[in-house]
Amino acid sequence: MCLLFETIRIENGIPKFLYWHELRMKRAIREIWHRNDSPSLDTEIHVPDEFSKGLVRCKIIYGPDIRNITFEKCEKRIIRSLKLVTCDSIDYHVKYDDRRLLESLFEQRGTCDEILIVKNGFISDTSISNIVFKDGKYWVTPTTPLLSGTCRERLINENRLVIRDIRPEDITLYEGCKPINAMRDPDEVAMIPVSQIYQ
Repeated sequence: MCLLFETIRIENGIPKFLYWHELRMKRAIREIWHRNDSPSLDTEIHVPDEFSKGLVRCKIIYGPDIRNITFEKCEKRIIRSLKLVTCDSIDYHVKYDDRRLLESLFEQRGTCDEILIVKNGFISDTSISNIVFKDGKYWVTPTTPLLSGTCRERLINENRLVIRDIRPEDITLYEGCKPINAMRDPDEVAMIPVSQIYQ
């Protein structure tokens, strides 16, 4: 049986943005296990005292029900450069706990810090996040993510992101980009200049 996972941001003992994680879990459980019920994260997450301060990463592994919940202090990997890597066969539309294909693609990064995956001629995601580009006025996210991330969905809902098709040849139209996910709020991460995105 395949298992899925969610990464929840915990700030000073408080789980953040649970609505968006529950929404994604509900969709996945309905699609894969044909069930309409899903866990209530508010009642399932109990932050241990040793993780009640600072920024903490909570990982929830689940199938039709929750299998495991773990906590760890968040140490963000710094990303200053991206390598374009093509894979047309990848399917990561739900957050599979089996990340072997993503990890094998990540190994193709060369001297770069992270990869930016191109699928069927369009920019999608990095190995760990959605991506947003700055066009001088707006923050733009690709129409074609591998995974509809909770941070991405929330920012679209708040009208903070524009959705647009982005091909590799379009990258030079932008000033830079930021990787975003539950643990990487766009206001917290530095912009990567497009000159640091390599073919």
